Amino acid sequence: MFILPKIILHNTFTDKLQADPDTTNTRRQVYHACYSWVSPKGMKDPSMIIYSKDLAFDLGIEKSFCQSSDFAKMMVGNVLATGSKPFAMCYGGHQFGNWANQLGDGRAINLGEIQTPIGHMNLQLKGAGPTQYSRTADGFAVLRSSVREFLCSEAMFYLGVPTTRALSLTLTGEDVMRDMMYNGNAAYEKGAVVCRVAPTCIRFGNFELLSVRKDYENLKHLLDFTIKEYFPEISSQKDKYILFFESVSASTCKMIVEWQRVGFVHGVMNTDNMSILGQTIDYGPYGWLDDYDPNWTPNTTDLPGKRYRFSNQPLIAQWNIMQLANALYEIIPDETTLNQIIQDFKLQYETEYLGMMCKKLGLSLNIDGDGNLIFDLEKMLQLTETDFTIFFRELSKIEVSMSLPQILNIMKPSYYAENLSEETLREIYTWFISYQNRLKMENQNSIARKTIMNQVNPKYILRNYMSQLAIEEANQGKYDLIHELHEMLKKPYDDQPKYEKWYAKRPNWAKEKVGCSMLSCSS
Repeated sequence: MFILPKIILHNTFTDKLQADPDTTNTRRQVYHACYSWVSPKGMKDPSMIIYSKDLAFDLGIEKSFCQSSDFAKMMVGNVLATGSKPFAMCYGGHQFGNWANQLGDGRAINLGEIQTPIGHMNLQLKGAGPTQYSRTADGFAVLRSSVREFLCSEAMFYLGVPTTRALSLTLTGEDVMRDMMYNGNAAYEKGAVVCRVAPTCIRFGNFELLSVRKDYENLKHLLDFTIKEYFPEISSQKDKYILFFESVSASTCKMIVEWQRVGFVHGVMNTDNMSILGQTIDYGPYGWLDDYDPNWTPNTTDLPGKRYRFSNQPLIAQWNIMQLANALYEIIPDETTLNQIIQDFKLQYETEYLGMMCKKLGLSLNIDGDGNLIFDLEKMLQLTETDFTIFFRELSKIEVSMSLPQILNIMKPSYYAENLSEETLREIYTWFISYQNRLKMENQNSIARKTIMNQVNPKYILRNYMSQLAIEEANQGKYDLIHELHEMLKKPYDDQPKYEKWYAKRPNWAKEKVGCSMLSCSS
C-alpha cells in the first residue's frame, strides 16, 4: 500500500488494546480482541465530490492537498497516510431490542488519528471494502446513503447537535448491487465512501460484546483506555467507573434533547449505534419531522412497532443506558448506584427538555405551568399537519398585542392544510391566548425574544426530500445541489435570502416518495 506524507496519523486505539491475532480478512467470529487488522480494498477510479473545507482546516490538512487526486485516493483507501494502520472494531449490540451478538465494523475501516489542538480525531472510511465483520455483506456503500451521511452529519454539527462529522464524499468508480427496499428488486448503484471523523467511534456495543463473552480482562482494558483517553478529568479518581457511567448517561441525555429540539429522528437507535461520547453516529434511515407527528419513524424496518419513533427516543436512550450498565456490571458491581443513574436519566431528560422547549418558546423565566403550556402545545400541533421547523421559526414573530386573525396569518405558512376546521381553529386560538398571556410575564422585549428564539429554532434543516433531490442529481453526475445544500446548512439559524426557496414545507410529491418519507437500512 502506497504511503502519503501529507497527513500523519497515530494509533492510540490499536497501540493500547488487544488485536485479533488472525490477520486474514475472512468473515468470522473474533474472540478475545477489540479489533482486527484490515486493509481497504482499493477502488477503481476514485473522484472527489465534496469535502468539508472547515473540517479539513481544523484537522490541519492543507487546502492544496485536499484538491489533489492523492486526497481522493486516500479518502477511499487506495493510499494511506503516514503512520496509518487500518483496522476494524469488534463489537456487538442490541438491534430493535434483541441481542444480535457480534456485529463490528462491517463496512467501516479506521485509518488512525490526527493530532489537533483539541485532541486526536479518528478518521474512518465508510464503504471502503469488506472486513472480518461484514458477515454476508460486501463492505461497500452506495452514493445514495453516502450523500445522506455527508450532508446530515455536517448539518447536525452546524445546528449544534453532538455528532460525528464528515470530511469527504468520494465516488469509487465502481458499482454496488443493492436491494433498496428489500423487496427483491436489487440493482446496481454507484459506489461511494464517506470519511467519518470523531474523537472515537467506540460504542456501547464494544463493551457489551466483551461482557457477554465474559472476556472481563479485555473489558476492563477497554474501559480503562476509554476513561484515560476520553474522560481524563475522572481518570485518577477512586470512583472513576461510576463517574464514567454517569457521564455517558448525561451526555447521551443531552444528545437526545438536541435531537428533539431540531426534530431529528435517528431511526436505528440500536446499542451498536450509540457513541460512548454522546455523539450522533451512523446516519442510516434517519429523518426530520416535516409535520409534527410524535409517532413517526423514518425506518421501514422499524414497522409496525415503531420502536424508534420520534417520541420514543428518550425512552430508548434510557433502555440503551441500562444495557451498558449490564455490560459493565462485572467491573461496577454496584447495582444500587447504577440503577439510580438509570432512573436519574428520566429526571434529567424531563428537566432539560422543559428548559429546551422554554427556549424554543422564547421563555426566559421559570414559571409554574410552563410544563402544561408545552404539553398543550404538543397536542395542538397534532390537530392538523403542522410543519415543526416553520412553526417554531414563525412563532418568534408573535406579539402579545396581536389579534388572533393576525396570529393565524403569521402562522399560516406552517400549516399543510389550506383551510382549517372551526374546531381546529378554536383549539389553536385557545393555545395562542395562553401563550400570549405567558409572554406578558416575561421581562424581555419582543426584539430580544425573537433573537433568542431564532438561535435555537433553525430556519433550515436537511429535509429528506432535499437529500433525495441531491441524490437524484448526483446519480446523473451533477453535484451542484450537494454543494449548495452544504453551504446553506452551515448557517441554519441565519435568514440567508438566497436560500429562501428551501424555507418551505415538504412538497406534496415528497409525502410518499421513496427516499423522502421512509427509508430502509439498505446502503
